[in-house]
Order: sequence, then structure tokens, then C-alpha cells
Amino acid sequence: MSDKTTAAIAAEQQAEIHEAPADVLPAVTLSANSLAMITRMTRSSMLETIRQDYIRTARAKGLKESVITIRHALRNAMIPIVTTVGLQFGFSLGGAVLVETVFSWPGIGRLLVDCIGLKDTPVVVACVLVLATMFTIINLCIDILYAFLDPRIRAQYKTAKR
Repeated sequence: MSDKTTAAIAAEQQAEIHEAPADVLPAVTLSANSLAMITRMTRSSMLETIRQDYIRTARAKGLKESVITIRHALRNAMIPIVTTVGLQFGFSLGGAVLVETVFSWPGIGRLLVDCIGLKDTPVVVACVLVLATMFTIINLCIDILYAFLDPRIRAQYKTAKR
């Protein structure tokens, strides 16, 4: 049986509910710019892709518009979108440092800012190393994702093995 009483559990849940609105502003602050950039890139990439000859051919074959949009157009438009998402992740890492500082959230960004003020060089170097590693791993994942999205890139990797 648990050591906590029902009243203590209810108090914790009530505290979590009151903290939820406080999480909205930092989330919006971090995501608004990235969301706008990704949306704009998706729109322009889709408009460019829809004008291609293979889309006209798919329409001439009588495929449904939803199949054309999702299977043919969106899949081919994803490369620039995925690139933008990867770059925006890097900007979000930098933005997280600012957001954690402004909203007094504990995190690696706030730790970094505090340690810069204290001139704690080893911790600053460790924080920068962690952030750089995260950015590198995300970019590696995006490069791998390219091979799943575009068969031409996958074919280049297959011919390079031989």
C-alpha cells in the first residue's frame, strides 16, 4: 500500500493542473517561429511539386486527389521540409537557452547561462558539448531519413556499396 494519502495525491494533481497554463507561453515562444518557417516551406515545396509532370500524369491516370497529394506530391516535397525541420531544431536549442533563462525553468540552457556568469569553464564546455552532440545526432537522423524519403538517394547508397 502507498504511503501517500488520497488528500496528498489530490493536492499534487491539483498543483500539476495549475502549472499546466504556465507551460503554454514558453512552448509557444519556442515553437511559433519554427512552425511558421516549416509551414511556409511546406506550402512552397508542395506548390512546386504539384506543378511537376508526374502529378499531371497521375491525374490523367484517374487517381484520387488525396492519393496524388499524399503519395506523390507530399512524399517528393518532404526533402526540403525535413531539411528545414533539422535547421529549426538547432535554432530551438539556442532558443531553449533563452526561454529557460527568461521563464526561470531549470534546464541545460539555464545551467549554461548561470555557469557563464560564474565563470565555471568545465560546466560551460560540458553544456556546449551536450548541445552540439544533440544537434549532430539530429542532423544524422535527418540524413538517414533522406534515404527513406527519396528513392534516388537510397539508390546512391546501394551503388556505393558495390
